[in-house]
Amino acid sequence: MDLGIAGKKALVCGASSGLGYACAKALVREGAQLVIVARTEGPLREAAAELAALGTGPVAWVAADVASEEGRARIFAAHPEFDILVTNAGGPPPGDFRHWDREAWLRAIDANMLAPIELIKATLDGMLARGFGRIVNITSSAVKSPVDGLGLSVGARSGLTGFVAGLARSTVARGVTINNLLPGTFDTQRLAGNFAAQAQREGRSVEEVRAARLAKHPAHRFGQPDELGHTCAYLCSAHAGYINGQNLLMDGGSFPGVF
Repeated sequence: MDLGIAGKKALVCGASSGLGYACAKALVREGAQLVIVARTEGPLREAAAELAALGTGPVAWVAADVASEEGRARIFAAHPEFDILVTNAGGPPPGDFRHWDREAWLRAIDANMLAPIELIKATLDGMLARGFGRIVNITSSAVKSPVDGLGLSVGARSGLTGFVAGLARSTVARGVTINNLLPGTFDTQRLAGNFAAQAQREGRSVEEVRAARLAKHPAHRFGQPDELGHTCAYLCSAHAGYINGQNLLMDGGSFPGVF
């Protein structure tokens, strides 16, 4: 299927690895003109070269922290307009809410709520003026099914979810959709790191921790990043103009509810 986004300019955040990279890969294969962003220059430059080899032209990159005003300013100074925006940032570390001070909460809100909102603010009006725009926020399945210990992430991302629900209703008539992708457990370096930390805490091997998680998973496997990447690309496509203000859960059926 031709997704109809060849030539569209796309900004993909957190794109040097993991789910952000998978989204960038799916978009570049559809002919989108990419600008990828992450904080660390070396891996980002390598990712840009790999992505360029998959597409029809160069892939631009900006090493920046999108949670900072200065980082966002550098992105938009170099690339002021986008047709597609994919926001993505790793969540704050788990813990006990009794140990989170005000600064910990503000860091989480800056990265996982306010930064996506600022990126939307910087790109939305141009999309509306051109009559086409696709915004996809990669959040977390924990927004749908909260997990004890992930309160910083759940709190900040839930705020973003509520904001998007209101805004999306005012943009779709002018060709701009805003949706959220809620990934569950995907086979990424971040998941491997979480398993390693859990194994150390519990005095078990990484293999034991991984096997225990898989045994409880309905699919008996973890998601592959490309699965989420292709879904993201479809939400960004010309065919997805009637999908708006939604929270698409991708967790292999782990969520136990009906809705």
